[in-house]
Amino acid sequence: MASVRGLKLAFVLAMASGSAFAQSSDEKAAVGSERSPWLLAPQFSSSPKLGTSLGALAGYLHFYDEKSRPSMFIVQAQYTSTDSMTVGAFAKTSYDEDRQRFMAGLMGGNIRNDYSDYLGTGIPLKNNAELRSFFTRYLYRVSGDWFFGAQGMYQNFNIAGDTAFDEQLLNVLGVQPYKSGGLGLVGYRDSRDSDNMPTRGALVSISNMAYREALGGENDYGMYRIDLRYYAGHGNGNVLAIRQLNHLTNDAPPQSRAPVQLRGYKTGQYTANQMSSIEAEERFKLAEKWTATVFAGVAILYGGGMDQSKSSNTYPAVGAGVQYVLKPKEGIVLNLEYAKGSGDNSGILLKMGYAY
Repeated sequence: MASVRGLKLAFVLAMASGSAFAQSSDEKAAVGSERSPWLLAPQFSSSPKLGTSLGALAGYLHFYDEKSRPSMFIVQAQYTSTDSMTVGAFAKTSYDEDRQRFMAGLMGGNIRNDYSDYLGTGIPLKNNAELRSFFTRYLYRVSGDWFFGAQGMYQNFNIAGDTAFDEQLLNVLGVQPYKSGGLGLVGYRDSRDSDNMPTRGALVSISNMAYREALGGENDYGMYRIDLRYYAGHGNGNVLAIRQLNHLTNDAPPQSRAPVQLRGYKTGQYTANQMSSIEAEERFKLAEKWTATVFAGVAILYGGGMDQSKSSNTYPAVGAGVQYVLKPKEGIVLNLEYAKGSGDNSGILLKMGYAY
């Protein structure tokens, strides 16, 4: 899924109606927050790419039936100190006793990026990017834990440098305004006990996207993703989570190549034709509603004649965090993490949900 993202520091406050049971006011607020389908949240962000931002998020959680997983509907908007603005809407549904799953997202924004080392050139770059994108995916359970489906995406991405030098660098690197439209297939096996807070099981997701001029794009190229995740519960509520991700492209323009996708790095700053990563995370249960995480991972960029003997193509990351369970039934957690990558790459992120 292509997107323009920065490392965020977001303050999220869940607000919901109280309970009708005869309890103290504090107990009523706690039970109401857990049972209410609503999530209303102001947001504060501090990002190397987007500066400081203020915004709001509103979400609605729903179970279509007893066997389906929780469905989520979210809208959000943010405005930053660098005159960036982003708005988005997202829906993720499970219905028909979890035989069918549907996902869709709409994103728009005017984003000012500030890179200290753009695309590994060692040269700083400031640019303005106008993004309009839409993504959708449909999955149908064909047998057991196996799903099969299709996905599509359309994106309009306009980019320009802040200065004449920045504009010249973008031209040299071949980064140009573009439109892309694509369709693809998805094979999906999901044996996890929860989408949002899994304690056991595995996920296998294999997908492609064929971007074509006939679908409204400006380039013909391909993208392939293999996403493998494993969760093992142990001890008194602890969970070991492992993820191995492969993002592969074929004839993609520079702005659509595979990025490093690890916490601690700005997505889009380091890219290549192919990217593979592996990360492990230990989730410790501290109390009924509190967990803590420690994690480590490494990503490599390759393809297109890159010299794999160079350590500059390897990107390690480590970090730790603490989480609070906001919605136990739906598995929604408030997650504060710090991640450190190579060099001066690092970030603090407070958001809803585990990293994977």
